[in-house]
Amino acid sequence: MARIGNTLIASVTAAALCSGAWLLHGTGAHAPPQPSVTEGRPDPGEEALAAPALPPSPPDRIRIPSIRVNAPLTGLGLTAAGSLDVPPAGQKNLAGWYEAGTTPGETGTAIVAGHVDNAEGPAVFYDLGALKRGSAIEVDRRDGRVARFTVDAVEVYQAKDFPDDKVYGAAKRPELRVITCGGGYSKATGYQGNVVVFAHLTGAA
Repeated sequence: MARIGNTLIASVTAAALCSGAWLLHGTGAHAPPQPSVTEGRPDPGEEALAAPALPPSPPDRIRIPSIRVNAPLTGLGLTAAGSLDVPPAGQKNLAGWYEAGTTPGETGTAIVAGHVDNAEGPAVFYDLGALKRGSAIEVDRRDGRVARFTVDAVEVYQAKDFPDDKVYGAAKRPELRVITCGGGYSKATGYQGNVVVFAHLTGAA
């Protein structure tokens, strides 16, 4: 598949992850953690501190040790409406990456998305909002390399205020975005926004 820019992804992508079926039907279910304001975007001066970019290679797995994520990655395309497709909701430990865009580790903005829950309970990115600045994210690539990212910020946005350019826009260094649902929950509307992790490449093995 020919690779295209992330800017074609619409903000409705984020809404597709956010049914909240477990919280709607679960007895005593609790909403997932949300990031605090102290985890917000770092100063622009920090953007120079990045490892050299890797050549393109599809990713196979994502690991976030501090929140116990260790999940395979499936390729995601675009829907007919132009939004990013989402992983099958029934596979709660599966995340997806935008395979027509940047691969994790190469220069640009790589996109990974996953559900926060499904009808059975918490899913792969349930604890994403608890992630802290400086946390590590590792992505196993098909070329045998492991791309190591450091979290710059963890932010939450209401759906109506989702910043497409900030999340999906081009980057001059290797960056990663990890996206799931958040922003509060209502039984009438489901999740009302999204948690977005911003990270950049700091090493490779």
